[in-house]
Amino acid sequence: MIRNTRQRDAIRHALDDTRSQGFIGAQQLYSNLRATGMKISLSTVYRGLHELAVAGEADTVQNEGESLFRVCAPGARHHHLVCRSCGKTVEVEGDEVERWVERVTRENGYAQASHVVDLFGYCPTCTNSALVGRSCDDIGGSRHAN
Repeated sequence: MIRNTRQRDAIRHALDDTRSQGFIGAQQLYSNLRATGMKISLSTVYRGLHELAVAGEADTVQNEGESLFRVCAPGARHHHLVCRSCGKTVEVEGDEVERWVERVTRENGYAQASHVVDLFGYCPTCTNSALVGRSCDDIGGSRHAN
């Protein structure tokens, strides 16, 4: 459990407010917080997001070298299917992946293995060839809800 501070609460709430946008980077979240008048440093945002992820309160994915975060439902193991264009994110179960990890871990004599499986593609809306490679904002729309 991480220690609650005014700034960490603000980070947690700001991350929750962006849930419908999918994953968000620390710099964008920092900009969002600053736009509300919050006095906070970028390093505090990075540290707070990392602590939320370690505590299981935020999901994180790596996309083109950047760590992206979003609030997650605690508990059951899940994976993500993320749209490369608009960022829409779907949480998906991976029972087959979980069984494979358990089997490979056991067969090799390892214990307590962890893994990350995130899938990146184009959502149904962005699959239209006119949209692939462009965000929904580029064509006059907005990010659609998860």
